[in-house]
Amino acid sequence: MGDPLADRPLTDPHPDRLSPADPCYRAIISAHADALERGALSYTDPATGLSVLTAAYLAGRGTCCDSGCRHCPYVD
Repeated sequence: MGDPLADRPLTDPHPDRLSPADPCYRAIISAHADALERGALSYTDPATGLSVLTAAYLAGRGTCCDSGCRHCPYVD
């Protein structure tokens, strides 16, 4: 049995992982939503160019890896 998912939509990151005050917040949320819609495993971070895993991919793993993922669906 895997870890329970947090009580929020996969589109909404925990504010400790991505602050709404982040200057790139809207661009990040948009890139993540687009990746979720396309069924992609990751997206390119608009600020850094690094690959970021989607919440759907992380949820599919079944457990939190404790790596501090931006879109971790297990963090309450």
